[in-house]
Amino acid sequence: MEIDDEALDAIRELINIGVGRAAGMLNEMTGCTIRLRVPTVRIVTIDELAGAEGIHAGDTLATVTLTFEGPFCGLSALAFPPGSAAALVMLLSGEPAESPELDALRIETLKEVGNIILNSVMGSIANILEQHLSYSLPRYLEINVLTLARTANPRSPDERVILADTHFTIEDREIEGSILLILEVGSLESLLNAIQEMSP
Repeated sequence: MEIDDEALDAIRELINIGVGRAAGMLNEMTGCTIRLRVPTVRIVTIDELAGAEGIHAGDTLATVTLTFEGPFCGLSALAFPPGSAAALVMLLSGEPAESPELDALRIETLKEVGNIILNSVMGSIANILEQHLSYSLPRYLEINVLTLARTANPRSPDERVILADTHFTIEDREIEGSILLILEVGSLESLLNAIQEMSP
């Protein structure tokens, strides 16, 4: 399936609207100055994830996942290298790194952040494209993204993943992660068709 620059720009804009909404919610919750942006969006096959720049595909990442169902189905994930995850938790919670509660706190904080961001992104896509999606509860996993993608869609390694580089700026500290939308068979085509129908 050919995906032109216009469709890719539309997907990036939908994701950016969602992360902008999420940043506003996180600002209110934490009282921190939080900025979220998605400078680049790529569409790759599951097998191509291994070589995707900046994705740390072979590393175990701190990952929050949320499945979605509707006209397009799949798994959304927010993934951080462990150092970025720990830094994010410390900035949001104020807990020092040596705190014995950090592991449990990290999981709950990341689940909450992931839930807000992923729901905001998928909610923006659904609302703007006038589609109804249902979501699962968030799950926290320590997993590499290649295993995650292959587990989410084991039948077709040629199916596409929308990979959005995500930059957090919290109190002038930069933290990088990735948003992944791992789509089931035929779902990317359904998403692109919905975008085309909404285009003027």
